[in-house]
Amino acid sequence: MKAALRKWAKEERKKYCCDSVLIKKLIETEEYKQAKNIMIFYPLKDEINLLPLLKDKTKNFYLPKIDGENLLCCSYSEEEELCESCFKTKEPRVSTNTNPDLVIVPALAVDKNNYRLGYGGGFYDRYLAKQDCKTMVCIPKEMVIETIYPDEFDIAVYKVITD
Repeated sequence: MKAALRKWAKEERKKYCCDSVLIKKLIETEEYKQAKNIMIFYPLKDEINLLPLLKDKTKNFYLPKIDGENLLCCSYSEEEELCESCFKTKEPRVSTNTNPDLVIVPALAVDKNNYRLGYGGGFYDRYLAKQDCKTMVCIPKEMVIETIYPDEFDIAVYKVITD
Protein backbone atom coordinates (compact mmCIF):
# COMPACT_ATOMS: atom_id res chain seq x y z
CA MET A 1 0.00 0.00 0.00
CA LYS A 2 2.74 2.51 0.93
CA ALA A 3 4.68 1.75 -2.25
CA ALA A 4 1.65 2.71 -4.33
CA LEU A 5 1.15 5.87 -2.24
CA ARG A 6 4.81 6.83 -2.76
CA LYS A 7 4.50 6.40 -6.50
CA TRP A 8 1.33 8.51 -6.56
CA ALA A 9 2.81 11.23 -4.34
CA LYS A 10 6.01 11.58 -6.39
CA GLU A 11 3.93 12.23 -9.50
CA GLU A 12 1.28 14.36 -7.83
CA ARG A 13 3.68 16.78 -6.10
CA LYS A 14 5.13 17.85 -9.45
CA LYS A 15 1.94 19.89 -9.95
CA TYR A 16 2.49 22.21 -6.97
CA CYS A 17 4.92 24.99 -6.20
CA CYS A 18 4.14 26.89 -3.03
CA ASP A 19 7.56 27.20 -1.37
CA SER A 20 7.32 30.91 -0.55
CA VAL A 21 3.81 30.57 0.94
CA LEU A 22 4.87 27.60 3.09
CA ILE A 23 8.06 29.32 4.27
CA LYS A 24 6.09 32.44 5.20
CA LYS A 25 3.61 30.35 7.21
CA LEU A 26 6.46 28.41 8.85
CA ILE A 27 8.30 31.50 10.07
CA GLU A 28 5.06 32.86 11.53
CA THR A 29 4.63 29.84 13.83
CA GLU A 30 5.48 30.07 17.51
CA GLU A 31 7.56 26.91 17.17
CA TYR A 32 9.82 28.55 14.59
CA LYS A 33 10.02 31.83 16.50
CA GLN A 34 11.04 30.05 19.71
CA ALA A 35 13.53 27.65 18.11
CA LYS A 36 17.21 28.49 18.01
CA ASN A 37 18.53 25.27 16.41
CA ILE A 38 16.55 24.10 13.39
CA MET A 39 17.15 21.05 11.22
CA ILE A 40 15.92 21.47 7.65
CA PHE A 41 16.71 19.28 4.64
CA TYR A 42 18.32 19.87 1.29
CA PRO A 43 15.49 19.51 -1.24
CA LEU A 44 15.21 16.70 -3.71
CA LYS A 45 13.44 17.30 -7.01
CA ASP A 46 9.91 18.63 -6.41
CA GLU A 47 10.38 18.95 -2.62
CA ILE A 48 9.83 22.23 -0.85
CA ASN A 49 13.00 24.31 -0.87
CA LEU A 50 13.65 25.53 2.66
CA LEU A 51 17.10 26.93 1.88
CA PRO A 52 15.84 30.56 1.85
CA LEU A 53 15.49 30.15 5.64
CA LEU A 54 19.29 30.30 5.85
CA LYS A 55 19.03 34.08 5.47
CA ASP A 56 17.60 34.20 9.01
CA LYS A 57 20.79 34.85 10.96
CA THR A 58 18.95 34.67 14.30
CA LYS A 59 18.81 30.85 13.92
CA ASN A 60 21.34 28.05 13.67
CA PHE A 61 20.55 25.67 10.82
CA TYR A 62 21.40 22.01 10.46
CA LEU A 63 21.08 19.37 7.78
CA PRO A 64 20.70 15.63 8.23
CA LYS A 65 23.62 13.35 7.42
CA ILE A 66 23.22 9.61 6.96
CA ASP A 67 25.44 7.58 9.26
CA GLY A 68 24.79 3.89 8.63
CA GLU A 69 21.16 3.34 9.66
CA ASN A 70 20.97 6.64 11.53
CA LEU A 71 20.68 10.35 10.89
CA LEU A 72 22.97 12.92 12.41
CA CYS A 73 22.00 16.57 12.82
CA CYS A 74 24.97 18.49 11.39
CA SER A 75 25.53 22.23 11.40
CA TYR A 76 25.24 23.98 8.05
CA SER A 77 25.78 27.40 6.54
CA GLU A 78 25.50 28.54 2.93
CA GLU A 79 29.28 28.77 2.60
CA GLU A 80 29.82 25.08 3.32
CA GLU A 81 30.35 22.61 0.53
CA LEU A 82 28.06 19.60 0.61
CA CYS A 83 28.62 16.05 -0.55
CA GLU A 84 26.19 13.54 -2.02
CA SER A 85 24.82 10.78 0.21
CA CYS A 86 24.13 7.22 -0.84
CA PHE A 87 20.52 8.32 -1.52
CA LYS A 88 21.62 11.18 -3.82
CA THR A 89 20.70 13.83 -1.25
CA LYS A 90 23.11 16.61 -0.35
CA GLU A 91 24.55 16.50 3.14
CA PRO A 92 27.34 18.12 5.16
CA ARG A 93 30.83 16.67 4.79
CA VAL A 94 31.59 17.08 8.48
CA SER A 95 29.82 14.82 10.96
CA THR A 96 28.67 16.65 14.06
CA ASN A 97 25.59 15.83 16.04
CA THR A 98 23.31 18.36 17.70
CA ASN A 99 19.92 18.05 19.33
CA PRO A 100 17.70 20.56 17.50
CA ASP A 101 14.74 22.47 18.93
CA LEU A 102 12.77 22.06 15.70
CA VAL A 103 12.99 19.56 12.85
CA ILE A 104 11.34 20.30 9.51
CA VAL A 105 10.77 16.80 8.15
CA PRO A 106 10.53 15.94 4.45
CA ALA A 107 7.40 14.12 3.32
CA LEU A 108 5.83 12.87 0.13
CA ALA A 109 2.41 13.18 1.77
CA VAL A 110 0.88 13.42 5.24
CA ASP A 111 -2.37 12.14 6.63
CA LYS A 112 -5.03 13.74 8.77
CA ASN A 113 -3.36 12.37 11.93
CA ASN A 114 -0.01 14.02 11.06
CA TYR A 115 1.71 10.80 10.00
CA ARG A 116 4.06 11.40 7.11
CA LEU A 117 4.80 9.30 4.11
CA GLY A 118 8.55 9.28 3.74
CA TYR A 119 10.76 7.54 1.23
CA GLY A 120 10.70 4.20 3.06
CA GLY A 121 14.09 4.08 4.77
CA GLY A 122 12.82 4.85 8.27
CA PHE A 123 15.71 7.25 8.96
CA TYR A 124 13.56 10.09 10.30
CA ASP A 125 11.34 7.79 12.37
CA ARG A 126 14.40 6.24 14.04
CA TYR A 127 15.92 9.69 14.56
CA LEU A 128 12.76 11.31 15.94
CA ALA A 129 12.12 8.40 18.32
CA LYS A 130 15.27 9.53 20.19
CA GLN A 131 14.61 13.29 20.10
CA ASP A 132 12.69 15.68 22.30
CA CYS A 133 11.86 18.47 19.86
CA LYS A 134 9.02 19.93 17.83
CA THR A 135 8.54 18.50 14.34
CA MET A 136 6.80 19.95 11.32
CA VAL A 137 6.06 19.13 7.71
CA CYS A 138 5.55 21.88 5.11
CA ILE A 139 3.52 20.51 2.23
CA PRO A 140 0.90 21.55 -0.34
CA LYS A 141 -2.63 21.00 0.96
CA GLU A 142 -3.29 18.63 -1.92
CA MET A 143 -0.74 16.23 -0.43
CA VAL A 144 -2.73 15.80 2.80
CA ILE A 145 -4.59 12.51 2.47
CA GLU A 146 -6.94 10.47 4.64
CA THR A 147 -4.34 7.93 5.80
CA ILE A 148 -0.85 6.74 4.96
CA TYR A 149 -1.53 3.45 6.77
CA PRO A 150 1.09 4.08 9.48
CA ASP A 151 3.14 1.23 10.89
CA GLU A 152 3.86 0.87 14.61
CA PHE A 153 7.28 2.55 14.23
CA ASP A 154 5.95 5.59 12.31
CA ILE A 155 6.07 8.82 14.27
CA ALA A 156 3.50 11.57 13.74
CA VAL A 157 4.82 15.11 13.39
CA TYR A 158 3.75 17.85 15.79
CA LYS A 159 2.38 20.19 13.12
CA VAL A 160 1.58 20.19 9.41
CA ILE A 161 1.79 23.48 7.52
CA THR A 162 -0.06 23.75 4.21
CA ASP A 163 -0.65 26.50 1.69
